[in-house]
Amino acid sequence: MDQRKRIAIYGGTFDPVHSGHLEVARSVSQLFAIDEFLFVPARVAPHKQDAQVSSAIARYAMLALGTQGDPKLCISTFELEGQATQYTVDTLRHFRAQFEEFADLFFVMGADSWTEITSWRDWETVLSLVNHIVVTRPGYSFSAEHVGPELAARVADVRGMSGTGVSELIEPGRPKIFVTDAAMCEVSATAVRRAARENRLDDLSRLTTPAVAEYITKYRLYRNTNEQ
Repeated sequence: MDQRKRIAIYGGTFDPVHSGHLEVARSVSQLFAIDEFLFVPARVAPHKQDAQVSSAIARYAMLALGTQGDPKLCISTFELEGQATQYTVDTLRHFRAQFEEFADLFFVMGADSWTEITSWRDWETVLSLVNHIVVTRPGYSFSAEHVGPELAARVADVRGMSGTGVSELIEPGRPKIFVTDAAMCEVSATAVRRAARENRLDDLSRLTTPAVAEYITKYRLYRNTNEQ
């Protein structure tokens, strides 16, 4: 019988995709032996309803440019083509229905999202549908008290572990919450947008890929943003 695939799901607005996102994708893929890493850009993120977000086509194009050349990094348009507001619980149900017979699924989130997880719609269902990978910074003090003892018991702290050790903890049908600090790059989309607004082209190419930086410059994205 063929070994089950491992598919990671990484949601966000990706406005724009940057070096931090790509390092998370590559580090997580290596540590968890991920076969396919899916970026899932949101049409409108529920927590950013009032934010000014670039068009779906621009964000998709930048993701395509940022992930080109790496066959493991893929893009799903499920949320872009879905309802105006797509919740994580609906996205995970969709992918589980599509892949669960032959793949173990892993939902990737940052430490900031983890601290706010109890404010998400049907958050307990979200944590029960698939494995989760919480990406923290080195030295970050991780806590699971806010999710209660039953869910906290499913936390597997794999910081400092090798891929072999991590693989031994993965059990089909028994989703866990993995904590890792494998990704070291601290870059924010805000910093990328600021560099674009201030026309700092060298910084822009450092904060994202040269191809994405060229797209941002060509189409003059983020020139009118007022964020600090």
